[in-house]
Amino acid sequence: MTRSSNLGFPRVGLHRELKKALEAYWKGTADAPALHQVARDLRARHWLLQRDAGIEVIPSNDFSLYDHILDTSVLVGAIPPRFADIANADQLYFAMARGTDTAPAMEMTKWFDTNYHFIVPELHSGQTFTLNADKPLAHYREAKALGIASRPVLVGPVTYLSLAKAKDEGLNTLDLLDALLPVYADLLAQLAAEGADWVQIDEPVLVLDLTDKQKAAFARAYDVLGKAGPKLLLTTYFGALRDNTELAATLPVAGLHIDLVRAPEQLDAVLAALPADKTLSLGVVDGRNIWRSDLDKAFGTISRVWDKVGPDRLEIAPSCSLLHTPVDLDAETTLDGELKSWLAFGKQKLAEVNALTIALQVGKTAAKAAFDASAAAVAAHKASPRIHKPGVKARAGETIALDRVSPFPARRDQQRARFNLPAYPTTTIGSFPQTQEVREARAAFKKGALDQAGYDAFLEAETQKAVRIQEEIGIDVLVHGEFERNDMVEYFGEQLDGFAFTKNGWVQSYGSRCVKPPVIYGDVSRPTAMTVRWSAYAASLTDRPMKGMLTGPVTILQWSFVRVDQPRSQTCRQIGLAIRDEVLDLEAAGIGIIQIDEPALREGLPLRKSDWDAYLRWAVDCFRLSASGVADDTQIHTHMCYAEFNDIMPAIAEMDADVISIETSRSDMELLEAFRDFKYPNEIGPGVWDIHSPRVPSQSDMVALVHKAAEGIAADQLWVNPDCGLKTRGWPEVQASLTNLVHAAHTLRGQ
Repeated sequence: MTRSSNLGFPRVGLHRELKKALEAYWKGTADAPALHQVARDLRARHWLLQRDAGIEVIPSNDFSLYDHILDTSVLVGAIPPRFADIANADQLYFAMARGTDTAPAMEMTKWFDTNYHFIVPELHSGQTFTLNADKPLAHYREAKALGIASRPVLVGPVTYLSLAKAKDEGLNTLDLLDALLPVYADLLAQLAAEGADWVQIDEPVLVLDLTDKQKAAFARAYDVLGKAGPKLLLTTYFGALRDNTELAATLPVAGLHIDLVRAPEQLDAVLAALPADKTLSLGVVDGRNIWRSDLDKAFGTISRVWDKVGPDRLEIAPSCSLLHTPVDLDAETTLDGELKSWLAFGKQKLAEVNALTIALQVGKTAAKAAFDASAAAVAAHKASPRIHKPGVKARAGETIALDRVSPFPARRDQQRARFNLPAYPTTTIGSFPQTQEVREARAAFKKGALDQAGYDAFLEAETQKAVRIQEEIGIDVLVHGEFERNDMVEYFGEQLDGFAFTKNGWVQSYGSRCVKPPVIYGDVSRPTAMTVRWSAYAASLTDRPMKGMLTGPVTILQWSFVRVDQPRSQTCRQIGLAIRDEVLDLEAAGIGIIQIDEPALREGLPLRKSDWDAYLRWAVDCFRLSASGVADDTQIHTHMCYAEFNDIMPAIAEMDADVISIETSRSDMELLEAFRDFKYPNEIGPGVWDIHSPRVPSQSDMVALVHKAAEGIAADQLWVNPDCGLKTRGWPEVQASLTNLVHAAHTLRGQ
């Protein structure tokens, strides 16, 4: 009989319970047993929620205290040598993610084309692997004690090795497959001994362009693991299998999951290639967005598969893990009824999976209420006048010049004359610490306990404090600190038409970092200026240059839940026009340096190279649209972080920002190689301080990193700055680190 299943559930909790427990543990205000109790409570609550939603196949080991790839590194004993002397398991785990005073954190990068960050495995020649099975076994037993025979989730060995970084020259991480497979086989045998009859093994790299070596690794891996114990569900998501269809369908595993939300076009090819004895899991409910499913449309798809495959070989599931969605729409008590009727969070998506499964098992009449509600929501959404704004669409269709007035060399001369900055100019990426006092004041203002005048006075005092600290430290280009902003996307979305917001729509970005993505439901425009008041106020406090801080159109798009009724490129252009209006207002207010952050540009890149050109064309054009209206002596900055740039350098150069700042400290300047090899023509600020680690870098550390950067980039191109914004750090470490940063710049100037 067809079964309902789930691939993974959000970890952080409805009210970010995991975030709060983690940060209390890191601060020393809670001990390890307290942290683990919160984690156990969350797992139990989420397993029971899934069971009560009617899900028959419930995952375990999808929970993580920080990151599932980091969990896999611990699982297989891939511990970097610099952490080897840490005996305590919890301290070791978090040291790998966050670093220590003496050991830098492991590198972090984006999980495929999502805004989730994973901790990149580090592997060496001759790497040995040892099994630490405590976590998957413990989680399986916890679910079993609740009466739930769960399906454990593992990251597949080929995906793990493909995402890992080789730390020795000449090493291909796939060469370590034969050393890794016995660990996986041992774990599968232990799970089988515990009673697990199925294991979900995630291999999302199957939707990428694979090398021959990767294809051979898949054949080798599953020739071994397919015989190791439980039946394996090979799980793919985020795209289509395309030329890997035959490979995935014929590997010696018991089942295959495919994503029919991101790639519905792959279904016929998969059906043609799938052997008659394999289970097929159909991902027909969107695991990455919050729009309600069109159940009639999904039912038409799965009914067609039922006719070809039969009832006993089918599972109905979300397209991917629900990690990328908020927990429960029922907690949203302030959303208007019409908009809320269009949405589904994690809990509601499970109900959709259940309704589709029941409709197959028994008939659509058995799930009539769910199908009727879905049809009504789909019809209301199409007809709603709040979505389509003719004036916005007309403006987005106009032709606007995307080029600056002059090429960069001429602009650079004018900007240097205007700002007269020293060599190796110093700046920060934008935000300063969001202290408890800042958060409490914002909460009091939102609740009405603090009036507008009182809130403005508080923000002015915080801004003045930040400006004075920067002046005292000696920063060359200042920022106002962004104390009025809750989030770099949410803050702008709150002031743009076409956006809506949730109260509890939290999604994990990395570790304890959670974001509440805005919901883009309609055409986007800017009713009034969004940032000018605070940038202009900060500029009035100092004689030094003050940067205006904006989030770019591609990042606002990528980090929102985006409408699906028009192409993403059209929505992005509308956002680009709104940011263009803000840029011009900042310039008119006397702000001569404006940063338009685009950390998500690389994240949005399609997973297949054949699709890159079309995306990069509209993404780069939307950035240029936002920036191209200013005078030559206005300096445009942008910021990018935690991504590989080598393969898109022409597109980054085509953005034509005067200065780009990038994350490089975690990678020991390796990410800067792309800019060196490409001979990037404009100015660059390679990050010299990893702000995601509590470690305060020394002056000599920073000087060494800039020296490494200067090996292939001219000194007059280089800026000195942190990797990212400083909102998550505390003032003592910020002041100490920025002092070292300024001293490092002075040392470099002296040399």
